[in-house]
Amino acid sequence: MAGHSIGGDATAATMEAAPRVLAGVNIDGPFTPLIPASGLDRRPFLMMGDADAVSPGVNPMWDGSWPNLDGWKRWLSVSNADHYWFTDLDYLVDQSGALSIPGAGRSIELTRAYVSAFFEQHLKAIPQPLLNGPSKAYPEVSFNNP
Repeated sequence: MAGHSIGGDATAATMEAAPRVLAGVNIDGPFTPLIPASGLDRRPFLMMGDADAVSPGVNPMWDGSWPNLDGWKRWLSVSNADHYWFTDLDYLVDQSGALSIPGAGRSIELTRAYVSAFFEQHLKAIPQPLLNGPSKAYPEVSFNNP
């Protein structure tokens, strides 16, 4: 399960309540409540968001949830992003011609690359080197391990 904003929060909460959800992604969303100290039964979880909002030491919800993730985990921060960067909104506005939004296509490419790699690795057991560390293809993505 993956979600953006409140959908990312719902992903974490659903995983806590529903063991059938095998892997989760929170894209720039809160953790209300925080991931419990008991963890998520060792299920994989990806946290990805705007570097200004969710980098270590910036967001207490992310800082407080990270140590409780007890399975495979990654915390990715994306520089020069904003909250809506991870959705298709910027792309659609840019394509409409109503407003030029630099990087709109890049946002779709990056989000798709990391979320797809996560699910390929954890639901299909296909190793994804993209998730192992920084990539020259995506220099704006930082791997955090506080």
